[in-house]
Amino acid sequence: MNQKIRNIAIIAHVDHGKTTLVDKLLKEGGVFRANQQVEERAMDTMDLEREKGITIKAKNTAVHWHDKTINIVDTPGHADFGGEVERALRMVDGVLLVVDAYDGPQAQTRFVLRKALQHGLKVIVVINKIDRENAEPRAMHDKVLELLLELNATQEQFDAPVVYGSGRDGYMVKHLGDPQKDMTPLFETILDHIPPPFAKPDEPFHMLVSNIDWSDYVGRIAVGKILGGSISVGDPVWVIQNADGKRVRAKITRVFEYSGLGTTETKVEVAGNIVGLAGFEDIDIGDTIAADENAHPLPFTQIDPPTLEMQFCVNDGPLAGREGKFVTSRQLRERLFREAKSNVSIQVSDSDRAGVFTVKARGVMQIAVLVETMRREGFEMLVSRPSVITKNEGGKVLEPYETLWLEVPEECLGTILQNLANRKGQITNMEKHHNSNLVEATITTRGLIGLEIDVVNATSGRGVLTHLFKEYGPWAGDLITRLTGTLLATEAGLTTAYALSAIQERGKLFVGPGEEVYEGMLVGENPRQENIPVNAVKAKQLTNFRSQGEGKGVQLTPPMKLSLERSIEYVAADEFVEATPKSLRLRKRILKQVDRRKLERAGRSE
Repeated sequence: MNQKIRNIAIIAHVDHGKTTLVDKLLKEGGVFRANQQVEERAMDTMDLEREKGITIKAKNTAVHWHDKTINIVDTPGHADFGGEVERALRMVDGVLLVVDAYDGPQAQTRFVLRKALQHGLKVIVVINKIDRENAEPRAMHDKVLELLLELNATQEQFDAPVVYGSGRDGYMVKHLGDPQKDMTPLFETILDHIPPPFAKPDEPFHMLVSNIDWSDYVGRIAVGKILGGSISVGDPVWVIQNADGKRVRAKITRVFEYSGLGTTETKVEVAGNIVGLAGFEDIDIGDTIAADENAHPLPFTQIDPPTLEMQFCVNDGPLAGREGKFVTSRQLRERLFREAKSNVSIQVSDSDRAGVFTVKARGVMQIAVLVETMRREGFEMLVSRPSVITKNEGGKVLEPYETLWLEVPEECLGTILQNLANRKGQITNMEKHHNSNLVEATITTRGLIGLEIDVVNATSGRGVLTHLFKEYGPWAGDLITRLTGTLLATEAGLTTAYALSAIQERGKLFVGPGEEVYEGMLVGENPRQENIPVNAVKAKQLTNFRSQGEGKGVQLTPPMKLSLERSIEYVAADEFVEATPKSLRLRKRILKQVDRRKLERAGRSE
């Protein structure tokens, strides 16, 4: 045991303030100078994390308080990034469970906490945001205890110490009446309650790779907790590969330790600490690094399997290659397989068609983050609607089911319940909460695809939706998930206000005037479940006669612009999202209407 080290993870529901809390711990731990200006949520280093306000990648940092080192892992709260959570929990001995003093434990709190309890980790409860109006810190602590009981916590885990405070204002207290000064009570609770890391300093070096980092200078960096011995620059080691058990010799070229928001190079690191090691040509999450060639591979916990799959294809549209740097099949394949190496919850495989790759993942948000990251790197691609991964057991088809939690305003409840009925969702609980209704339901993963768009539209953006994987169950039959049809462009060219003014009478537009469209592209939504061909590039015929009303401006409704995540959920099985660095377009898989009709006739004649 290394008494000077503590390894903890911070877990919480999205937006309960854990990343802000880490900022304050870093500040009090002396990571920043007193006069240093630091961006809020310093741990959210990805642009996408800052824009979405969520944590996507599990990240390490370290705070030095008095003579102790506290390694902190900031974990994602969204269930789609469960693979990140699984890896992070392998490196720590305890967790800070951050709960909002107004909202209480939410769906994703349950998800990450269940994982932590299964790993046998010690828990410290942090009731955050007690400065919020109408906050009920004591009542929320009771709710956390109920949740611990529900998740079968051990007696030791149930007796978790609690601190109250405000991460934003930078104070924590052990009792609600105590003076509000600084974060000292939280530091003291961590050192008193979280055990030092279990490690064997006298044994030969061994470590399980829990994460992979990348440096342009040294290549792949293996991140993990040293479970035995010590490691120095220049030491020879063996990598025992998790995939096939193969043993590969390597030499350590760099040793990194985490300090504040960065890493610092050291010569030697000891058992119990979380470190980064470089010097490997190829290394993956789950591999074991050991000094002894005959060492046993360390067990790697299998993470929850993916429930959705979709196709990534080379962009074959008329506008392909105009906006992206990377457009070939080889470039797309290399990038996807590289992602699968550092993201254990994504699986990539070649399909039976050239330029088409199958990607399996935990949810639409995870796929959307991958596509958005690739767009920003300069990739162009086509992405299909997600489909669920089914199982066959005893001759029966099983599909994934999820538990769904919805918070909706009172006046919108009827519409939402009707939508859930169309998607064959089973209501399991309903309760009134302040000015809204909380609905709990069991629904298939298929039924969830596109539901968020419907909830946002029905509640004018006031509805909140969260879900967690529950189990595989019997196939639920056909579902009604999209209630609308499309307006399809029949001609290529630039859209005109004249043409769009006539088209908008038939439905909502996806494009404005002066945008480039092509045949088979979706330019709008039809309220009825049918596809209507429209000419969006038609220009007004000029004549020598002045018509009545000449000179009046065309009044166009602003087009409906779908985000990437919503676009992926919106498209039907016979449609694609075309994602480029500058544009998002929705289109049919088969662009020409003639070809689509031929296929329909062939399908009917079979």
